[in-house]
Amino acid sequence: MESDRLLVVVEDDEGFARTLRRSFERRGYGVLMATGLDDLKELLKDQAPGYAVVDLKLASASGLACVETLHAFDPDMLIVVLTGFASITTAVEAIKLGACHYLAKPSSTDDIEAAFHKAAGRADVTVIERPTSIKTLEWERIHQTLVDTDFNISETARRLGMHRRTLARKLEKRPVK
Repeated sequence: MESDRLLVVVEDDEGFARTLRRSFERRGYGVLMATGLDDLKELLKDQAPGYAVVDLKLASASGLACVETLHAFDPDMLIVVLTGFASITTAVEAIKLGACHYLAKPSSTDDIEAAFHKAAGRADVTVIERPTSIKTLEWERIHQTLVDTDFNISETARRLGMHRRTLARKLEKRPVK
């Protein structure tokens, strides 16, 4: 299949991955599936997709590593990152690594496909002035440290000067996907 209609989905949630696959296939895409970085690297040996949808939090590794691998493979590939909890930190990192868009779950196939077509930025977007709450700042700091430690909870707790159990409780309240 031509790379202009070939899409790779990197998602470890089997049900969500299956739903994305069916939905994109109905839209005329050829869909390849990978559950993590190792699967993705194997798949790229034989295929050259033009599009990618990557979950940020994978069981085996960070989705950011997959974005980096995909961008290195083809700098023109349109990559959309999906996440259950969006943060400024991971959005910036995803874009720096080569993603064209970053969407919070739940996102529909319409949202993802629209993101592929809005890969260029817009300078006329309205800037909304909104003070950031302490809870949001705390969560962004936790999330940045999680990214820095490749989602290692023990190391994140150590770097934050927090008991591991306290961090685990906070993550249970707002899980990272």
